[in-house]
Amino acid sequence: MKRFVIVAGTRPEIIKVAPIIRKLIDRKINFKFIYSGQHYDHRLSTQIINDLELPIPDFSLKLKSKTPASQVAEIMTNLADKLGNKDDIVLVQGDTNSVLATSLLAVKLKRKIAHIEAGLRSFDWRMPEEHNRRMVDHISDFLFAPTRNSYQNLLDENVSGKIYISGNTVMDAIKEHLPFSKKKSTILQNVKFSEYVLATFHRAENVDDEKVLNNIIKGIISAKIPTIISLHPRTRKMLKKFSLLKKLENNKNIQILNPQGYLDFLALMKGCQFILTDSGGIQEENTSPLLSKRVLVLRKSSERPEAIDLGVASLIPLKYQKIREAILREWDAKRMKIKTSPYGSGNSAGKILNVLQKHL
Repeated sequence: MKRFVIVAGTRPEIIKVAPIIRKLIDRKINFKFIYSGQHYDHRLSTQIINDLELPIPDFSLKLKSKTPASQVAEIMTNLADKLGNKDDIVLVQGDTNSVLATSLLAVKLKRKIAHIEAGLRSFDWRMPEEHNRRMVDHISDFLFAPTRNSYQNLLDENVSGKIYISGNTVMDAIKEHLPFSKKKSTILQNVKFSEYVLATFHRAENVDDEKVLNNIIKGIISAKIPTIISLHPRTRKMLKKFSLLKKLENNKNIQILNPQGYLDFLALMKGCQFILTDSGGIQEENTSPLLSKRVLVLRKSSERPEAIDLGVASLIPLKYQKIREAILREWDAKRMKIKTSPYGSGNSAGKILNVLQKHL
């Protein structure tokens, strides 16, 4: 029997495929769900699956490799006998090593590939994600671009697959999961500030560079604004390495939290004044009218120009004075209210499956 094979390996991927999985269940469509194991921390993987009440993956891999190249090789090897039949359609979402490995394997096994969130471009080759998404787009059979900008990027590159504008499933995820968050999350009871900035940063170009990471930490501390930091395992490791962790732990304006499940993180986003981050997904999420939070982006470039054009996201130079100034300026700014997101209204999963069902 023909079916879909969904492969996800990180927290953002799981969140964004969750609405598709629910639609598949609602429509009684046969599918296989595989977790590649790229995120090794429990809170970044299995807790997300449990929080969102998703079915247990048919296969869950555990990666031993840490470097990007060895991760891709290990995922391809471990998935080789699990990727379904030749008539199945393999669904991948985003731009991680899991997405690249799964797509490379699928094309070698002559499987059809559907790339959800296709066409995003930062045009910044320092970013590993830029390499991944470009390669995946050029070997995919079905490309689901979230916006007209991403659709145009694919046209400009003359990709061979069929292109569709679908919106982004993260809008579906927020609409479906925010009510869960209100009922289940108790994280705000543990927050010691009544008003706060929410900060999270994990990208290699930020946290693996001692000078850049020091600028981020110095900028946050020198602003003297109540700040909650949801600390990614990679970031914690590098903060320790560069002797920066104690500076945060000993500061009265800083509260460090462990990596949060999605429902708790939604509650933190809903409750904050604004967000300081290097995440791409958070830029998208806060264009939702249900969140409507400004995002200060700790990066030189963004593959989410729609969020910048809307005024939700602003790129912040990675100098501590600029970070401090941006935090202080935004703390005193009027809060924004968004009526319409450029990433859709929360019906992207249905649009994607309507297209793909015709090809099963």
